[in-house]
Amino acid sequence: MLLVALSACALSLSAFASPPSIAAKRAEAQQVLNDINSLNASLSRADERLNLANLRLAHVQSNIKTNKRELRIAKRNLIRGRQTIAKRLVTLYTTGTSASSLELILGAKSLDGVLNQLDTAHRVSSLDAEVIGQVQSFKAAIKVHARRLAAEQRQVTRLVAMRRQQERAIEVRLGERRQLLSSLNGEIARMVREAQARQMIAAQRARQQLEEAQQTQAHEYATSVVGASASTPEGAAVVPPSNYGGVVSVALGEQGVPYVWGGASPGGFDCSGLVMWSYAQVGVSLPHSSYALWNVGAAVPRDQLQPGDLVFFDGLGHVGLYVGGGLFVHAPHTGTVVQVSSLDSGWYSSGYVGARRILG
Repeated sequence: MLLVALSACALSLSAFASPPSIAAKRAEAQQVLNDINSLNASLSRADERLNLANLRLAHVQSNIKTNKRELRIAKRNLIRGRQTIAKRLVTLYTTGTSASSLELILGAKSLDGVLNQLDTAHRVSSLDAEVIGQVQSFKAAIKVHARRLAAEQRQVTRLVAMRRQQERAIEVRLGERRQLLSSLNGEIARMVREAQARQMIAAQRARQQLEEAQQTQAHEYATSVVGASASTPEGAAVVPPSNYGGVVSVALGEQGVPYVWGGASPGGFDCSGLVMWSYAQVGVSLPHSSYALWNVGAAVPRDQLQPGDLVFFDGLGHVGLYVGGGLFVHAPHTGTVVQVSSLDSGWYSSGYVGARRILG
């Protein structure tokens, strides 16, 4: 039964949240924070993609550098090869081996000499042609490779630029969301300060009205009939005066204590826990359940409420302590703190059920 009462007391209090504007701002700030976390993750991925693109670019640039070095070597080898051929031609000319086959035959002293000279000239010519061909082929291959590397470098350079642009775009969005979050947090802090100031004013007013009510209480009921109840000449019910107005000061002293499910101590209160604990401080034992509290004491008409009376809302799902002047102190629900509210404000006015006075 106690668990059911506690559940009803907590779950039925959605309307007791902090002012809607503050709740909305906090929800908006949370959404912006979620966006920031998502953008941070996106920025991390973009950063790694840029790292990969830079690695590819560095690899291509290294290959281009190697290719240029090989091209320089090929050009030097080609120059050296041509110089070698030129020297050999000069040697053949100066030694007579550059003459025609007929000149070789006529100038030879023997058949072996002719054959040797013809073979030497032929082999030198073939070898030189092969070397020159290989060098030129290697040079041509290097140039083709260079063109391919240049094309790849342009492609990878564009990729790096694109990755950097994506990263900058995310950083811009991230900066905007962080600025918005900072602004929202500032607004929330301001609104909370204003709400706390209003609560402080309400509490001060409640204390003043409590003192006034206590001063006039004895006079108002000086002529009342002693007993559970009596009737006025007009026939209206009269409830014996409250003897526990001082319990209000106890409860008001706990303002700011957070709501805690099932709480009944200064470490945290739920609605019935605050009422039970406050009365315990003045020597009265009450049950820890808003539903059970409805069965103690005597019913009190709203126009006869006095400080210390128990006020009920939401089909007995919520309870507080009447302070005076239309105000009451209570522990609303998770996310709020012990605070003072007005019986005439929206939800409390429409959800009001009745009141009970603790007698004794």
